[in-house]
Formats: sequence, structure tokens, C-alpha cells
Amino acid sequence: QVQLVESGGGLVQAGGSLRLSCVHSGSSFSTPVMAWYRQAPGKQRDLVARILGGGITTYADSVKGRFTISRDNAKRTVYLQMNSLKPEDTAVYYCAYLSGPVYWGQGTQVTVSS
Repeated sequence: QVQLVESGGGLVQAGGSLRLSCVHSGSSFSTPVMAWYRQAPGKQRDLVARILGGGITTYADSVKGRFTISRDNAKRTVYLQMNSLKPEDTAVYYCAYLSGPVYWGQGTQVTVSS
């Protein structure tokens, strides 16, 4: 059973930065495919960024150039560095494990004030 524990959300002013962390455990893969999704109130959950085992990354167009996904394999941790935050980035952010059945973290709230 894969478990994901997220941390790092909070309230920040527009233009600020936050870093989210997601520690994964229970996987048979040392470098699983991992991703960050977000869901704003009344909207669907959308992919923000994804990182493959070899480190290849993909991003939603809305966050390209501002967000960076990375991983520390020794710590089994995936990060999402978010810079130049905008009010429209406000959402609950979810870590996702994508190597096989999808597992989700509990979600962490990110609120960007204008």
C-alpha cells in the first residue's frame, strides 16, 4: 500500500513563493512516476506537473516557467517549487503516485492573495 504525505501549503501574497513536499512510502519502485495536481473550488482536478523516474518533467501551460517539480530519490520525496504565484493558483494541491494504481495524498491548501 503506497502512502503519500504532503506538506508545505499555506497563505502567500501574489508574487510570492511556496514549496510543497510529498514523501512516498510503500512503493516497489524506487523512482516511481509522480505528479502534482490541483483542484480549485467547483473545478475539476487538473495536472500541474509530472516527473518520470529518469527525471523528465512536464508542466501545465499555466505554470510553465514559474513552477518546478523535482525529486530526491534518497528521501523518497517529490517537491513542487512554486514561484511568482498568482491568485488563480489558489487550490488544493494533491500529490499523486502514477506507477500502477493511482494513489493520492491528502491534499494541501495553497491560497494566494492579491
